Amino acid sequence: MVRFACEIEVIIVNDGSTDDTAVQLTELLARHSSLKIVTLEKNSGKGVAIRIGLREVTGDYFIVQDADLELDPEDINKLIEEATEKNAKIVYGSRFRNPNESADYPIVTKIANGLLAKYTNLLFGCSLTDMATCYKLIRTDIIKNIKLRCTGFEFEPEITAKLLTSGYRIMEVAVHYYPRSRKEGKKIIWLDGFHYLYVLTKIRMKQLCHKQTTEKPL
Repeated sequence: MVRFACEIEVIIVNDGSTDDTAVQLTELLARHSSLKIVTLEKNSGKGVAIRIGLREVTGDYFIVQDADLELDPEDINKLIEEATEKNAKIVYGSRFRNPNESADYPIVTKIANGLLAKYTNLLFGCSLTDMATCYKLIRTDIIKNIKLRCTGFEFEPEITAKLLTSGYRIMEVAVHYYPRSRKEGKKIIWLDGFHYLYVLTKIRMKQLCHKQTTEKPL
């Protein structure tokens, strides 16, 4: 339950599901007519789904909720509170800011995400603890002015890198995390981590090259 006097806009992107998701969404829409449902004929990837869903966003802030519910929707309140009280433009929900809770997370998850965060900090001079988190609360006017090219999970490093190269500060609050196993449907694999590193590096190098070109004396 949201604790703030604000309107909530829910946009559901059905990314080419082959189960009974479409039927359930039709029933859900009958009960909640304010929902916006976008249906893609074939599975196109998380990045594509986000980019298409973003076209429908009209609110002040944008955030993604994955259907796997590894993150608790109740924690979105924490991000909204941080943005409201501190007038923050961007707030990430970190799964690793609470060391007592994150101690129970799978060791591979902790190591992989820790390395990604440290690499991001090294490249961009920031101090993130969770670059790859799904919970990224971003002012709508900001994200709509960023040209996204992602098709899959690389949305996470692409949006982070482009926000940082644009000079925005990213704040973090701790959120709960309930990791799924491969048997439970976890789709992201270790190769995605290398893709993340590539995307971060590419955007940072492009920024540095552009800076050198514009600062080159006549």
